Amino acid sequence: MSGVITIPRKRDLQGNAEEILRAMKSSKNVSEYRRMQCVYLGITHPEMSIKRIGELTLYSESRVKAIYANYRKDGLTALSDSRGGRYRENMSFEREVQFLEPFEKKSQTGSIAVVSEIKKAYEAEVGKEVSESTIYRLLARHEFRKIVPYKRHKKADMEAQEAFKKTSLQ
Repeated sequence: MSGVITIPRKRDLQGNAEEILRAMKSSKNVSEYRRMQCVYLGITHPEMSIKRIGELTLYSESRVKAIYANYRKDGLTALSDSRGGRYRENMSFEREVQFLEPFEKKSQTGSIAVVSEIKKAYEAEVGKEVSESTIYRLLARHEFRKIVPYKRHKKADMEAQEAFKKTSLQ
């Protein structure tokens, strides 16, 4: 008799496999699908090791264990990705509208809203340095647009310009 003692691992993962399968079919998020797949495999194949389930679903062993713990605690809702929108926002959307008001008023009077000025004011408001791309996303989110000057003046007389080209010394 060898000195190795094998203790059967008790996996107290219980649930309705059909319900999870239906949720997997209706899922439109890949990460959500993979989490459901972990639980589905754990329920339908209790003999399969957590390491093997992790290999099949491309998760680490510790992540599979965390998914199981979340499932035991909150059920199927723990597997769905309920987060939405901006995860690390510095300001709420409404606060951003208030922040951009002076720049919008300034631009409506004929001045140009310069990104570097907006960036400095934004950093002063949130109290930390931000990337320039943060400002560009902020402006895009609030439908600011980049104004590019026309190639010619709107009151330009095209006939006079053509006549000048023909009569000028080249």
